[in-house]
Order: sequence, then C-alpha cells, then structure tokens
Amino acid sequence: MKVLMVCLGNICRSPLAEGIFRRVAEQRGLDWEIDSAGTSGWHAGELPDRRSIQIARHHGLDIAGQRSRQVTPQDLFEFDYVFAMDASNLRNLTELAVAQDSRARVVRFLEFAAYKGGHDVPDPYYNDQGFREVFDMLESASPAVIDRILLEQRQPLSVPTPGGIAFDR
Repeated sequence: MKVLMVCLGNICRSPLAEGIFRRVAEQRGLDWEIDSAGTSGWHAGELPDRRSIQIARHHGLDIAGQRSRQVTPQDLFEFDYVFAMDASNLRNLTELAVAQDSRARVVRFLEFAAYKGGHDVPDPYYNDQGFREVFDMLESASPAVIDRILLEQRQPLSVPTPGGIAFDR
C-alpha cells in the first residue's frame, strides 16, 4: 500500500501526518510506503517547520529527516491513497487527479476517518498552539484511516465517496 499525505507547503501538517501514520502502520505490522508532499512548491527541499519537529519529538517521533516537496502528477498514479489535509488542498488535488485521469483515491484525511471534530486539519503555521491540536487530530484519526483502508482492500469501492474520487482498480 502506498499512501501520500498532502497539505499546502509540506512543512507543518503533512510531515506530522506522514510520521504519525507511519508509526501506527508499523505498530500494526504493515509494510506500507508513506510519504508527504505539498500542493505548493514554496518550501521545496526544506525541513519540516521547527514546531512540527518539536511536537513530534515530544511524542517520540523523529520527522527531522523529511524534506518538503511538491506533489506531482506522477504521484497520482504511484500512490493508492492521497490524503488532503483540508478542502482547499482537496480541490487542488481533485483537479489534478481528474486532469491526469489518475488511479489514486483522493480524499480528505479526517473525512476518510469519519472524524467527529470536522473534516479539515487546520493549518497551524500562524498559531503555535495549533501544532498540538493538529498532532492530536492526526494521531486520533490515523488508526481509523488504516482500518478503513484495510476494509476497502477486502471490499474495493466502485463508486466515489463524499469528498473523494474513487477510480475502478
């Protein structure tokens, strides 16, 4: 299974999502490829935001080896699931997916998890306290996302889900 986490700059939310999701997958014995990217290339090659690194480290995760990159059309063919952190990034990814006739399932991360606190992971860039909230959201939702992926792999979807695109495999 190949999973891509996507936010705007790939320095705050998606690096945290990548690290958290990887840890949960490994704890379950899943050998999945997990990566992250941004819909913009503003921070290409940069480390995650220092506050993302700090909150991850506080929870026993090291994300300091990640580097920001921009999502590519090829990602929508190479990955099975592409998870947007918010509606804006979902729109950008959906437009790209439709234009490329991609095979990836593109959906908001929290929506896919049926997270009760809303469907968007807020951008914490301008709010230092937001990094803890984002970490908690992603950590809480990750097991449900993995459960749903495993369920879908046993019973593949053939129709789109609300907010996402499903292509026949």
